[in-house]
Amino acid sequence: MSDKEARDKRILRLSRRKALKGLAAGIGALALPAKDSPASVWEAFFQKNFRELGKEDLQKVLARLEKEYSAQFGKAVKVKATPPVEGVLFGYALDLSRCIGCRRCVYGCVRENNQSRDPQIHWIRVLQLNKEKGVYLEEAEHYYNPAKVPEPGRFYMPVQCHQCKNPPCTKVCPVQATWTEKDGIVVVDYNWCIGCRYCMAACPYGARHFNWKKAGLPAADLNTDTHYLGNRPRPVGVVEKCTFCIQRVREPSGRYTACVEVCPVGARKFGNLLDPDSEIRYIIENKRVFIFKEDLNTQPKFYYFYAT
Repeated sequence: MSDKEARDKRILRLSRRKALKGLAAGIGALALPAKDSPASVWEAFFQKNFRELGKEDLQKVLARLEKEYSAQFGKAVKVKATPPVEGVLFGYALDLSRCIGCRRCVYGCVRENNQSRDPQIHWIRVLQLNKEKGVYLEEAEHYYNPAKVPEPGRFYMPVQCHQCKNPPCTKVCPVQATWTEKDGIVVVDYNWCIGCRYCMAACPYGARHFNWKKAGLPAADLNTDTHYLGNRPRPVGVVEKCTFCIQRVREPSGRYTACVEVCPVGARKFGNLLDPDSEIRYIIENKRVFIFKEDLNTQPKFYYFYAT
């Protein structure tokens, strides 16, 4: 282990301990599980951060979660922890000249990633904008509802997590519950998150969302193929976000994200930024590319472009 890795782990432990002590002081006492609570409750509370778990400990955690989720939803749930693939840095491109604002990407993402239905949580938001004014956010419409899309004189700009290389959200987390993986995906350890929402305030894209309700996901709607750092059912009181469908894209089959697959006009592109022959590299090198809020230097791996 390098000196930097050892230092990061030490900071990780100290920062979370400090944050929990602060919470306890602020509310009088921390709501610890009762002594007669099931063993799994205590195990979850004292669980290490995902990055500190050894192989054996990780397998125990995954088995515990699978058992808990299967009992909660009445169906067999798979929780995996597929690691990043060597030589892969994921990137995303969205064709603003093709998007028709149908929001199929929004609801395809909801189904795939087990987002709350009550209240609704959408990891993807689609903005309706005026063609004459361009990307003028002060007049962006989130809740457009015409009988038919696209509307004349309008264009559409979906916004989600930009998987930044320089993400402000990870820097403000007091317990280091969120970080960037080697393949470029910014993730959250839901068992480590304390729900302070600093990351939500820091994100310039409004891409992080607070889970208000434990029972917001009906059992009938559950996608049982889940990833620890992605679409597994989230505890109430944590922050969640798009993870480029980590449960799909890290598989050997190399599946696309759900939003890419469901787009009816082919406006969404996804691939490996390190592959010079990939479609996304071709787009970046040959199309008119627009980086949202480029002046903030977040260095996103999410690119808007114009094919026509």
